[in-house]
Amino acid sequence: MTTCAQSLVRLLEGYGVDTVFGIPGVHTVELYRGLHGSRLRHVSSRHEQGVGFMAVGYARASGKPGVCFIITGPGMTNILTAMGQAYADSVPMLVISTVNRREHLRLGHGHLHELPDQRAMVAGVCAFSHTLQAPSELPELLARAFAVFKCARPRPVHIEIPLDVLEMPADNLNLMPRSLPGAPAPAGASIEAALALLNSAHRPLILAGGGARGCAEVLRQLAERLQAPVALTTNARGLLPCGHPLLLDGVQSSAHGRALIDEADVVLAVGTELGETDYDFFGLGPLRFKGSLIRLDIDPMQVMGVQRAHVGLVGDALEGLQALLGKVAPANSRGRWALDSVQRVNQAERAGWTPKQQGLQGLLDLLRDNLDAPILVGDSTQPVYQGACGYQAPAPASWFNAGSGYGTLGYGLPAAMGAKLARPERPVVALVGDGGLQFASGELIAAKEAQIGVILLVWNNQCYGEIRDYMQARDIVPLGVDILTPDFQAMARSFHVAHHRADSPAQLQDLLHTLKDTRQPVMIEVDAGAYLALG
Repeated sequence: MTTCAQSLVRLLEGYGVDTVFGIPGVHTVELYRGLHGSRLRHVSSRHEQGVGFMAVGYARASGKPGVCFIITGPGMTNILTAMGQAYADSVPMLVISTVNRREHLRLGHGHLHELPDQRAMVAGVCAFSHTLQAPSELPELLARAFAVFKCARPRPVHIEIPLDVLEMPADNLNLMPRSLPGAPAPAGASIEAALALLNSAHRPLILAGGGARGCAEVLRQLAERLQAPVALTTNARGLLPCGHPLLLDGVQSSAHGRALIDEADVVLAVGTELGETDYDFFGLGPLRFKGSLIRLDIDPMQVMGVQRAHVGLVGDALEGLQALLGKVAPANSRGRWALDSVQRVNQAERAGWTPKQQGLQGLLDLLRDNLDAPILVGDSTQPVYQGACGYQAPAPASWFNAGSGYGTLGYGLPAAMGAKLARPERPVVALVGDGGLQFASGELIAAKEAQIGVILLVWNNQCYGEIRDYMQARDIVPLGVDILTPDFQAMARSFHVAHHRADSPAQLQDLLHTLKDTRQPVMIEVDAGAYLALG
């Protein structure tokens, strides 16, 4: 007999899933019966929030959905934060959970892991949630989930399976994956309207977000054809190569960046929410566009959002950019406005940095320039916030962090582990503060167990440093931010992980050149005060 749980695993294999993240529990053991003998790799975490963040990091680095097996009740409440981060960042994530037997649902009889309404609880952090009532629903349900990941704005999907359904026979199911439609192209009339604006523009500018992450080459060609400065959000870093003459630093939140946006007579916003965490980092207020705004997004709710577009292009970013590139006129008469503006604004950005900011930026650039195309995965910590202003990533999907959108702590280490599993050939660095690491320190031994060779860089300033600075800037006496810091060397030793200190740029550079084992995690502790004083 083939059970519903076993059929689920075979369907996942058919849709190209190769990795599942989870923590076995009494309510998921039947799922693990299905995993045995399959082609799927299972990675155990130490907390369901870590399970979710691993799945997010895997999805960010691979482009494929991160898949989780989660117990009902506490497993689901624990993973909600990770689902919230994935929802905010438009990350494809499939959360498969159990739920109590159908005859026990919503009765409040005190059964193990019982919740009044698990689907209602997760409704705000997923594209949809569905309770599987019979094994026969599996093929349709999985197809719907993967259609969301491919054809719409990707977000978490939650499928819960009652314990009695999980064990039901499913011998006659068609387990061939369904053919998924491609994401739609923007309407031709809208493309023509956008072209009319772009071809008449004297000072065009491009704002690109995470929705454009698969469009690096066509975005570059379009920017060069238009001679348009390009500002990239956190989730879009790397779409233009480092040092490209049209690439702006993360200036869209600064006064000089806002001034450049005001100069533009046409702004093309591609795959971006135009939200606070990317465009109002310093509290200047929401963006206002003096020129015409063209919005290209797969989500019609974004195109029709608070930032009113003169032309709305609803559809796949790549399809839309290719259509524009095919017909846009070369910028023969636009002179050097774009090149001169990028140079001027980037210089203004860097000239305004404090010595502390310069030191933080130097740390990020050192990591990028001394590792081979690294993926930097950040927690909410000081170097990561500086990266929002000045980090130029070496490639797409190689810079992401929790500071965009949801802004949680405890993200960096497990998300970096997921990224390393997706891209084992590349160095992956988790940038984590001493406070943030304490949210997820247990995942370090999970990395050792699974031989996930992530580089954990601990920025140790003996406090919640970013919040402390924020409180002081608002004339609030720091309270609750000066936390007791663990002995990280002892922590690493107890988790069977190598520990190193690097308290200067030179020490860190020398150390990076010695890290050759891509299968073993390593901790590098950096004393923030010493590093910045020397740097």
